[in-house]
Amino acid sequence: MTDQAIEATQPVSDRPTWPALARGFRRKCPRCGKGPLLFNFLKVHDTCGECGQEFFHHRADDGPAYLTILLVGHLMAPALHVAFVQWRPEPLTLFLIFAVGCLALSLYLLPRLKGAVVAYQWARRMHGFGRAD
Repeated sequence: MTDQAIEATQPVSDRPTWPALARGFRRKCPRCGKGPLLFNFLKVHDTCGECGQEFFHHRADDGPAYLTILLVGHLMAPALHVAFVQWRPEPLTLFLIFAVGCLALSLYLLPRLKGAVVAYQWARRMHGFGRAD
């Protein structure tokens, strides 16, 4: 019998996605919401210090970076257009303001989106998170 056949016969409890995403966005364990999910900015703990949930098999890869670029671009591009049309600042001033804004927003969002991606994988039982609780 394969591992998939054994896992298919075990009862699977429901894991709500939205609460897990909210906990992951706060960089907390998607299971208990108490233990830290990340350390050293983007490294994922192997296990939760509070509930013992394993995270070593997550597969976040480039997903959080793509989501960060998508969100920062969609937020800053219209703001850049509005600022240019309304106030017509000097090009260097405009560049400096939006470069700092893009950098700050990227550094803020990247670890939070990584936590959300790992939490989504946990909630949907993807990549090794499928074992029964």
